[in-house]
Amino acid sequence: MRRRTLSRAGLGLTLLLAAGRAGAQTVLDLPRASQHASVSQRIGLTTITIDYSRPVVNGRKIWGGLVPYGRPWRAGANENTTFETTGPVSIEGKPLPAGKYGLHAIPSEHEWTLVFSRNSTSWGSFTYDPAEDALRVLVKPAAAEMREALTYDFDALKPDSAVAALRWEKIAVPFTVAVDVDADVAESLKRQLRAWSRWGWNSWDEAATYLLDHHGKKEDALAYAHHSVEVEERFDNLMTKARALDALERRPEATAARARAFEIGSALQIHSYGRSLQAEGKQEEAFKVFRVNIKRHPDEWFVHSEIARMACADHDFGTAIKEMKLAAAGAPKDFQPQFEGLVRRLEAHEDINK
Repeated sequence: MRRRTLSRAGLGLTLLLAAGRAGAQTVLDLPRASQHASVSQRIGLTTITIDYSRPVVNGRKIWGGLVPYGRPWRAGANENTTFETTGPVSIEGKPLPAGKYGLHAIPSEHEWTLVFSRNSTSWGSFTYDPAEDALRVLVKPAAAEMREALTYDFDALKPDSAVAALRWEKIAVPFTVAVDVDADVAESLKRQLRAWSRWGWNSWDEAATYLLDHHGKKEDALAYAHHSVEVEERFDNLMTKARALDALERRPEATAARARAFEIGSALQIHSYGRSLQAEGKQEEAFKVFRVNIKRHPDEWFVHSEIARMACADHDFGTAIKEMKLAAAGAPKDFQPQFEGLVRRLEAHEDINK
């Protein structure tokens, strides 16, 4: 009798455990039919990451079938598809703060609603709540090449934007992600220059150069260049300071900064600056720089090439050939073929300044 009672108890426990296993959600990390993927794109200083699972078509009707029209869909499979941005962005021209969002879609045949939800931790769209929306935008689907597995990618890259797209079956759903790069960089520079980088002249000079190259705030560029010079006076940062002063139309101060740079600059630095002016099409300005170098450093091998270029501009090919041969003879071995080529061009009475 006792043995029978124990058997019934054991059977009950076995059935209870079996029922528990059947109803329990798995906690193991096992392969899934819809495989996990993520794609990231950096725009300016901001990184955007879309994290998702990739369902496959597998012969099914997708749009208006597996994915019904007019109802929220997780824009992927399994857990929420997430859209994460390390800085503020705009989606189709509408602002979205930095953060991690659940990405949902409400598809229809001719227009989709993309939803960026403040809840990014749910399973699918089953508990989607419009009250948690951070942003909604309307986008147009477009016909596309067949994609068996759902894919997100970034294309049409520009310095301040990219086009993200969901692609599945024969539909692509693009949306533009844009960043205010200038504002981000300006704010980032202020943070970075409060850290260890503030102690080096080159950090301040690099910040000033970036702003000047990218049409940033000129006053900030001058302040950074001035601070760089205060840390350590160099040819490079004096020239950057002169450039910032020119941008602010403070010509006499720019001329003084440039003159000081020439006083402390090496012959090669001055030569490189003159050649950069030539590359910008500023021939006469370049020749003024060359004259400074010729006066101060007449024996440097590359200074002979400056004399040759100026003689060439005056159609004095005899002097130009003679000076360029001196430059070729004195040049480091790796550079000699280049200067010998210039000699041949001059012998053919070719303008080497073009």
